[in-house]
Amino acid sequence: MLSRGPDDAASRHVVLSGCSGGGKSTLLAELACRGFRTVPEPGRRIVEAEQRQAGAALPWTDLAAFARRALDMARDDRKTVSAAEGWVFFDRGLVDAAVALELATGAPARATLAEDAPYHRRVFLTPPWPEIYATDRERRHGLDEAVAEYERLARIYPKLGYETIILPKIDVSARADMVLRHLG
Repeated sequence: MLSRGPDDAASRHVVLSGCSGGGKSTLLAELACRGFRTVPEPGRRIVEAEQRQAGAALPWTDLAAFARRALDMARDDRKTVSAAEGWVFFDRGLVDAAVALELATGAPARATLAEDAPYHRRVFLTPPWPEIYATDRERRHGLDEAVAEYERLARIYPKLGYETIILPKIDVSARADMVLRHLG
């Protein structure tokens, strides 16, 4: 799953993953303010759309349908930004959706991702941060479920050949600086 080389578009596609409520979306917004191309989390977009139309592809109603939609959306997101120049930051991505599908159906994440191009070799994980964790209309699960999700992601990314960098619990500007330093 590793990036193929510096000229490959995937080598510029960087995933922010980790614990729900760990500050990924805030970090993505900071990177956007600095002029970088960003892609919002598929899960939140799906939940918002499903709630508008009284759909059932919600993680708390039908996790398998939700995960399949997230995979499709993440693949479409990659196509949309395939020609973008410079760094592109993703709030979650294909691996996160494949891990959710594995949880729901038992289908191995590695097999689900077999045909997909890899992201940048470094993946930035936001750890559980109870002090900022909050539920909302799109995030109904509790902190315990968020921590379990984080642990699944922290295990799978290295197994797929990615180097994971756990972001410290620091202010968003310092987190963005750290991400950019690691990317060189």
